[in-house]
Amino acid sequence: MNNTHGTPIKARRTAPAARAISVVTAAALLAATWPTSPPARAQGTGGLPIIRDAETEQLLRDYTQPILRVAGLAQQNVHVVIINDRSFNAFVADGRRIFINAGALMEAKTPNEVIGVLAHETGHMAGGHLARIREQLAHAQTASIIAMLLGLGAMVGAARSGGAGQVGPAAILAPQEALRKSLLAYQRAQEEQADKAGVKFLTMTGQSPKGMYDTFKRMSDQLLFTAKFVDPYAQSHPMPAERVAALAELAKSSPYWDKKDPPELQLRHDLMRAKLAGFLDRGDTVGRMYPLSDTSLAARYARAIATYRHSDLRLAISQIDGLIAAMPNNPYFYELKGQALLEGGHPAEAVGPLHRAVQLAPSPALIQILLAQAILASNEKVSSEEAINLLRAALVREPEAADAYTQLAMAYGRKNDYAQADLASANAAFLRGDAQAARMLATRAKTRLPVGSPAWVRADDLVNYKPMAGTRPN
Repeated sequence: MNNTHGTPIKARRTAPAARAISVVTAAALLAATWPTSPPARAQGTGGLPIIRDAETEQLLRDYTQPILRVAGLAQQNVHVVIINDRSFNAFVADGRRIFINAGALMEAKTPNEVIGVLAHETGHMAGGHLARIREQLAHAQTASIIAMLLGLGAMVGAARSGGAGQVGPAAILAPQEALRKSLLAYQRAQEEQADKAGVKFLTMTGQSPKGMYDTFKRMSDQLLFTAKFVDPYAQSHPMPAERVAALAELAKSSPYWDKKDPPELQLRHDLMRAKLAGFLDRGDTVGRMYPLSDTSLAARYARAIATYRHSDLRLAISQIDGLIAAMPNNPYFYELKGQALLEGGHPAEAVGPLHRAVQLAPSPALIQILLAQAILASNEKVSSEEAINLLRAALVREPEAADAYTQLAMAYGRKNDYAQADLASANAAFLRGDAQAARMLATRAKTRLPVGSPAWVRADDLVNYKPMAGTRPN
């Protein structure tokens, strides 16, 4: 598992109108700044702290694929991106990414609860809501200017008649406030549409909408007190009680309302939650959440992770070996063992378990990068070619994995292939946001590469890259 941290996105605010519509422009801002595919280990991510983990991402893929298929989005290569934030939240930023907070995954006790949230967000994507919001914003900006001009005109007219004090800012702000509420009403309607679409997708895939209902009901209960003191017309989402009532009527009519998650899926969900806790929480917090009296596989998983991260590597390896004995075909137990050994200073011992994890995992790209790192850290020159092959394979699935390029540069360097080493280093620098270093390394790589070769063309792209909002060279 890997965390990635960046600088928070800051939107410039220049007028009351900009503040008024900021609640509905967040998705558009993210869409403009997010890279073209999910970044991998330890690199810049457009301003959000991202978690990368093969096990969790595979589980979320399995959750979303049936939903995306019935929604007509199976061909759009939609990714679920995990944000390292403990609040319960999820959102979409474009047609290819669903963002979900780690807090939502950790709080959801069943797969169905997460699937319900993902179905709701898929409803936004299928409904084209982001594009429609941008259209509304374009109209809003124009209308806001007109409203301001009309207000100024009213002030000028009042001033000529000696009554400017009676008109003043209210003539300007009142139309903008009406406009803001109009936009929020539009967004509330989209939320209702996404709820309906989510229930529809769950029904089409033979899944219960109960988890979706339970999630929104829990959020409604938490917001119940606050909701008494807010203006319902100033909110971007429907009022909690109204939303839950509408959703209850729709969800409870599903023929799959009482359908339970399969036990094997529940186990994977429990393991995912335990893993997140093991990596994200303090050791004593993990101990309270998963006490020694809890002998479940998930509890043992969380404690093993906490042990390797916070105390005794030898004890942790013993605990992980116990997990492997209990479930010998689970690739992520082998991955954990390899990661613990690698980070504990035993890279040669990490190679075996990571090899096994790569063999067993359905989507092993992130594990392949870790395995290549262990191979290179073992200082066996004869293994450089294996590391290169692993990294090249991983980069097909993870084309923006900066760490993979860094490891690739090391592997080529050991082979004295300095042209490819420079190009790999240039790619790593570029993906980490250091365009100047990328340009310097790519320029040097060009002098060592055959003119017109694919590698030379890539280096040339990096040398001539000119930054544009939300774009990177392919």
